Amino acid sequence: MLSARPAPSGMMQVVLSSEAGGTMIHEAVGHGLEADHIHDGTSIYKDKIGKMVASELITVIDDPTIQNKRGSFDFDDEGVPARKKVLIEKGILKNYMYDVLTAMKTGTISNGSGRRESYRYRPVPRMSNTLIAPGDSDPGTIIRSVEHGLFVKKMGGGEVNTLTGDFVFQVIEGYIIEKGALGEMVRGATIAGNGPEILKTIDMVGRDLGYGIGTCGKDGQGVPVSDAQPTLRIPEIIVGGYA
Repeated sequence: MLSARPAPSGMMQVVLSSEAGGTMIHEAVGHGLEADHIHDGTSIYKDKIGKMVASELITVIDDPTIQNKRGSFDFDDEGVPARKKVLIEKGILKNYMYDVLTAMKTGTISNGSGRRESYRYRPVPRMSNTLIAPGDSDPGTIIRSVEHGLFVKKMGGGEVNTLTGDFVFQVIEGYIIEKGALGEMVRGATIAGNGPEILKTIDMVGRDLGYGIGTCGKDGQGVPVSDAQPTLRIPEIIVGGYA
């Protein structure tokens, strides 16, 4: 990083590596599908069940039943059996993540998403192992399809507004793509956009899948989670760096 040149800025094509670990899907999409945000009207995904909210290439799953992942469990913290939840299927919003309380408020049943840090806290709807399902494209082909852009190998922290879907994330490790080949490393890059709009524009999804682990903070409590994504091509997104 000491020898990396400052990142360029502006609108450009971006390839997110599977090694980025799903930070974007967790922050820019996942929190907006937690039922307390839906019930409170603080999510852009409110009242959009059955509507197209992403590219038809995108399927988003939250699955605590995946074995040996950081967000895995057999029962949630309200005793509801864990289950796989397809949240977005081929671009169409199918489901939210409910705990017992939000399920009662909306006339449905909990789907095993009630989680808490410890007995000192009340359960709230939370993610577990959240991922974008792999697609059909070869990751190398995705990179070679880009004439000029940015390859994001590893993502850092960021911020998201669940009401609008707007986000900004740091790029910990990124490389310029020139004529379909990875070029020099750059530093100081960020990517910014609107989660629902970016999901609608993704036009290539790799057949790989990479996991990241973390502790998700919400309502002053943290729970263990995993996030995953394949290699993704975003045709146009704002890259912040040095002009």
